[in-house]
Amino acid sequence: MVSKVSVLVRVLLALAALGAIGYYLWYGFTGQADTDLYPSAWVGPHMALPIVGGIVLSSLSAGAFARRLLSAYGAGGNSARMRKEGLLGVGTVLSARPAGVEINGRPVLRVALSVLGARDETFEAYAKVALGPMDGTQLVRPGAMLPVRYLPGHRPGEVVRVEIDFSGDTAEAQAAINREMVKRGLTTERRLDIAARGVTAQAVVRALEVTGAVRDGMAELALELVVTNPGDGSTFPATVRRFLPADAVPKVQVGRMVRVHYLPGAEDEVVLAFSLHTD
Repeated sequence: MVSKVSVLVRVLLALAALGAIGYYLWYGFTGQADTDLYPSAWVGPHMALPIVGGIVLSSLSAGAFARRLLSAYGAGGNSARMRKEGLLGVGTVLSARPAGVEINGRPVLRVALSVLGARDETFEAYAKVALGPMDGTQLVRPGAMLPVRYLPGHRPGEVVRVEIDFSGDTAEAQAAINREMVKRGLTTERRLDIAARGVTAQAVVRALEVTGAVRDGMAELALELVVTNPGDGSTFPATVRRFLPADAVPKVQVGRMVRVHYLPGAEDEVVLAFSLHTD
């Protein structure tokens, strides 16, 4: 509803600006002015009309241009064509560096990605994204997996454009990321099934060990947990092994509370839960 009101306001402002300019032209061409007071029908207080109208039209055009730029660089959503035609994939961040421009005070980053496409094709590409101070640099840290949308080209393997997906469709994006994690050996179908169907519970980290295994730049941690049954409040021990990025390690330190999933009757297998971008 808000977007419709915003569009209506912009349309009314544009019509008013065009009306003001049109009135000035009509006034001048038809000679409506008092030539005893003013040397020409084009001169007088009505000269403010085209000036104000031009300022309004310029502001509306600049605003529309800025919105198109922000959309193109991943701020405030994806482009209409990408939302309609783009295929969903998973991009692993290879690097992120400043593109040398800013949009509305937001620095634009050029993000290099390794993409697993919707048809299990893989390719490298880059996307430009404008991040504000509240977005967090961890979103595009090397190794992070992000949902992306891309437009395939006419030739096999050709990709025209890639955008980081800001649609908020976390279910579809999480499914794509899960598929990529299984392919890379970071999780298993069994663990994903437990996460999908299992009971959600809270657990306290009792001990932590770094196993020494590293995969895709992520270290494997062995966590000893004390899990609280949400049904009756009883507790039971569990051990979880998980590959985690460096920025997630502080979240699983001894004494921290974490969220887990498990299937009733199979408490020996517990899955550590993290949000979309932490995974």
